[in-house]
This record gives sequence, C-alpha cells and structure tokens, in this order.
Amino acid sequence: MAVRVVETSLHERTIRTRLPFRYGIVTLTECPHLLCRVTLEVDGRPSVGVSADNLPPKWFTKDPNQSFADELEQMLAVIRAACGFAERAGAAANVFELWKRVDDEQSRWGRERNLPPLLSGFGTSLVERAMLDAWCRASGKTFATALRDGSLGVRLDALHPELGALQPVDLLPREPLRSIVARHTVGLLDPLTDAEIAPADRVDDGLPQSLEACIRSYGLTHFKLKLGGDPKTDADRLHRIAELLIRAVTGDCAVTLDGNENFRDLARLEELSQRVCADPVVQPLFSEHLLFLEQPLPRDVALADETADAVRAWSASLPMVIDESGATVADVRRALDLGYAGTSHKNCKGVFKGVANACVIAHRQRMNRHDRLILSGEDLTNIGPVALQQDLAVMASLGVTHVERNGHHYFAGLSMWPDEVRDAALRAHGDLYATGARPFPSVRINRGSMKVGSVVDAPFGVQLDYANIGL
Repeated sequence: MAVRVVETSLHERTIRTRLPFRYGIVTLTECPHLLCRVTLEVDGRPSVGVSADNLPPKWFTKDPNQSFADELEQMLAVIRAACGFAERAGAAANVFELWKRVDDEQSRWGRERNLPPLLSGFGTSLVERAMLDAWCRASGKTFATALRDGSLGVRLDALHPELGALQPVDLLPREPLRSIVARHTVGLLDPLTDAEIAPADRVDDGLPQSLEACIRSYGLTHFKLKLGGDPKTDADRLHRIAELLIRAVTGDCAVTLDGNENFRDLARLEELSQRVCADPVVQPLFSEHLLFLEQPLPRDVALADETADAVRAWSASLPMVIDESGATVADVRRALDLGYAGTSHKNCKGVFKGVANACVIAHRQRMNRHDRLILSGEDLTNIGPVALQQDLAVMASLGVTHVERNGHHYFAGLSMWPDEVRDAALRAHGDLYATGARPFPSVRINRGSMKVGSVVDAPFGVQLDYANIGL
C-alpha cells in the first residue's frame, strides 16, 4: 500500500490535575493536551488518524531557568516542524519508510538548532502515531497484526544493524497481551494515608486519593516510587512507603525506583543505598521485590564513558535502565554496552524506535542467554481515550507485562472530554473503563491489572469514530 500524508492539524485543550504531581524538578497541576490529526492517503484513498499527548513541563528539557511558556512554544514548534516534514515527504511504499523520512529530516532539523533529541523526537512520534492509526483504519488491521505480518514495512537493520534480516515476528511474543499490570506511580507529594490529607486538600470525585486508598480500591501490587535526589529525605519517605506496602498489599508485590535524573553522581545514590540497607523495614522489602532503578543520572552524563564502571557495579546487584537518555535509536545499544540492564518504552519517544529497542533486547538476551535485560513500560501521565490506549496497544504488542500508569491517578478519568467522547469510549472499551459511583468513566483497575482486549482488537488501540465525536 503506497502511503502519503496530505494534511495535518493540531488541536489543543488545557487539562488540570485532580491533585498535584511532583516529579523531578516540577509539580504538575495543569498542562496542554494536544491532539494531532493526520490525513493519510493509502493507495489513493484518504484515511484520518489521530494521536495525542500531554505537553508536560520539565521532562523533554530540564532547564530550570526556562519558563514554561517558552518551553511550551518550543514543544509546539517541534511538533509543527514534524508535521511539515510529513506533508512534504511525498509517497512511500509503507508506513515505516514514510516515518523514516520524517524522522531523518526532523533529527537533522533538531541537531541544527541544538535541541535535545528527546524533544525533537517527540514531534516525530505524534505524527508517527497518527499515521499508524490512519493506516490501521485503512487496512482493517490491528497494530499487533500489522507489526507481525510485515505490512508496516519495518526494517530492523535500518535502526539496529546487528539484527540483520530478522523481523519483529522473529523476536516479539507471538500474540499481544490482553491484560497488563498497572505499576502505580507514587509521586513526591502524594499522600500515603487518608489520615494525612488535610480537609482543604481532599478531592471529592469518587476516585481514591492516598496511596493507601489506591491500594484498597484498585488492588494494586506494582509500584513506581519517585526519588527526589536527597538521600535522607528519600530514605525517610521510602521507609514510610515500605511500612504501608507491607501492611496493605496482599499477594505478590513489586517495586521500581525512578531517579528522574535527580542524582548528579552515583555518590549520592550510594548514600541512599547505605541508608536503605541499614533500614530493617525497607531492606527486606527491596531485597525481595525491587525490580530496577530508572534513570538516576542526568542525561548529559548517563551514557558517558566514565560512568561505565560504576553502572556495571550497580547493575550487578540492582539493574539500572535508561529513560530520558533513550532518545535516539543508538542509545539503547550504547546503554547495554555500558552495563545498563535496558531501556524504557513510551510512545512519546517513538513507536518504531520502541519496537526496534524491544527487538534488540530480545536478540541480545537470546544470543547471550541473558535473562536480566529489561524493556520497561513507563508513562507520560497518559490519559484516554487516545494517548493511553495507543500506548497500551504498543505495550501489549511488545509483551510488556507491567506498565507504569499514573494518568488514572492524577487526572479525573475522562472528565475533561465532552459527553459524546466519554460515552463512545465507554461503549467501545468497556473492559478498560468504568464509571461506578463516578459521573465520568475512568480506568478500570481490578486486582492491580487492566484488561486491554478491546484495545489490542482496535485498529491502533482506539475503536472510536472520530468524525462523529469531535476528535
């Protein structure tokens, strides 16, 4: 199927959190949510696809001196550039080839302007996801099917030469997952118990607020704990969280830590480790249930030669993965060679890049008989009905069994959308959303897991008629 982008458009709305989300150097209370609409010509016939994402402060760039207004304008400029490259890319034999043209031009454009690759790649990813959505709708195939039958045209060797003639079907699970465990984010400001929420701070929207209430309501078993970078403060909070998890979680429990680039060097991380190891409450929990540590070092030093020995030493006892450092297709190879245990996938970093990363990790595990390499699933505070579902569609196809989820916690479900959008999402994806006592649909998490059957059976995660619901 020959493909060509004939039109793109961007549509923005402001969304507000139901409670503040402290991560890294910023506290999120509101941000723009952007829809990218692409009309893709498939064998001469137009098909419309949509993608979406939040435009969050201080993640793509972490310059404390840059105002959010300037940061937002920079993000929008990057996205507009990618749309322009897509419209000028001409016809291609398949979606992968078309994406590769756009990505190459966008990457060159970003380098000329000295932009972080994570930021310039974000623009490409929005266009890429909308193209995939349009193509899947036109072809009548799901993303999982198209990825495995070769019709997307993925050439793994164009991204990772070591994969040679291997195809995604050779390295990915035979079938997509139909259930995924939610790894619940615990932000730096999240109340841990109901008792510590001041009356003025209570949120009355039918959703749980404290970590204690979330565990009780959702049956959570997996948790992602944010670290602030101060060893004593982090150790004290980890102690309180560990006490709660030991008391409240039934069944298997798993924990990951997120450094959010907050540790300038590994000495501070070593101090935190010593405090944790000396804590009789935290140490047993972590020794048995801690899975990995995500991106403790800033991106400007995380992949430097001088960090290799320290990373290897750490990874011998606690696997470390990159997140913000995984911006280009070469970064995962660099990270693995330095001693990291793997990388993260987020759709905002690119779908085809994520597929290729999953494949190179699977290939190296197979060749080296290495069972500790990791492709983790992380979140960008994704909300439905587009961004969240497209993200889950990719995670399910890559076989990522547990995924960080926090949009269900920091935002009030689908409350920011008109009734027709909410109703359509609930009708089409009743396994993923529910209303309960709430006046709006929100993510259904039962015994810690999300059902994603309707997501993997949809074209690219989303079974909605965009034209009839105003998306």
